[in-house]
Amino acid sequence: MTESQRGLAYGLGAYIIWGTFPLYFTLLEPTSPVEVLANRILWSCVVLFGLVIVGHRWSAIAPVLRDRRRLVLLAAASAMIAINWGFFIYGVTSNQVVQTSLGYFINPLVSVVFGVVLLHERLRRTQWVAVGLGVAAVAVLSFDYGQVPWIALVLALSFGSYGLLKKVLDMGAVESLSVETALLTPLAAAYLGYLVATGTSAWSTGDTSMTLLLASTGVVTIVPLLLFSAAATRIPLTWIGLLQYTTPVLQFATGVFILNEPMPASRWVGFSLVWIALVTLAVDSAAAVRRGRARTQLEITERAQEAH
Repeated sequence: MTESQRGLAYGLGAYIIWGTFPLYFTLLEPTSPVEVLANRILWSCVVLFGLVIVGHRWSAIAPVLRDRRRLVLLAAASAMIAINWGFFIYGVTSNQVVQTSLGYFINPLVSVVFGVVLLHERLRRTQWVAVGLGVAAVAVLSFDYGQVPWIALVLALSFGSYGLLKKVLDMGAVESLSVETALLTPLAAAYLGYLVATGTSAWSTGDTSMTLLLASTGVVTIVPLLLFSAAATRIPLTWIGLLQYTTPVLQFATGVFILNEPMPASRWVGFSLVWIALVTLAVDSAAAVRRGRARTQLEITERAQEAH
């Protein structure tokens, strides 16, 4: 197996695991979403710091702890990932898996908008078309749901913000998430301690299987992250961009075909608009890459001719 093939396998593994998360988190019912989130933060921190110790990665973390700017950015990233995890858990446990999948479908469109608003990038015409279709989709789905699909929007905005902060930070996945979960762990531990003290924690029920499931949230969170990190170093970014749609497709299929969530005609129309927008965005990106390669090749050819 070549490095590219291995990277593709790692990437697919990561996105398939993320795509099946709804089935995993439904096993944690009737534990409240906030308690599940607190457990996920706590146990992820435990697993991550175990990896840091085993992998001797303290040298990559120590300078960050002395850099106030990066600590502020990491604190902001930790808030975004906590919001994202929390709303995802809430969406799944409140039987709104289809809407959670929508959040990850529209996330690339949110990233495009962030590029315009925050990074002052200029959009090509086809990118504007894609964004317009995304806005139309949200309008149609708002009519269908009877309200703005706020779970999807919060997921898309929080994950888009998280990705933007991670891009600015430029840290390894394990190192950055270790600090992020460490910043959140005191709050998570305090909340879990309160639940235990008041006898309202899932740990207090004596249900061993539920306790083990809650403890497993750390491993379940970190394994796909490690697979993704391994894939990112072995395959082109364009491949990663295409693979990312595996997750919302699987989540959507889980909601519709396994959990039997309703999909009236108007909802299909809204999702179809999102899918058309994503295809438009993908085609535009592919064309931009080809044009960039053509310009590079032309420049190389011109330099070679000048040299002769």
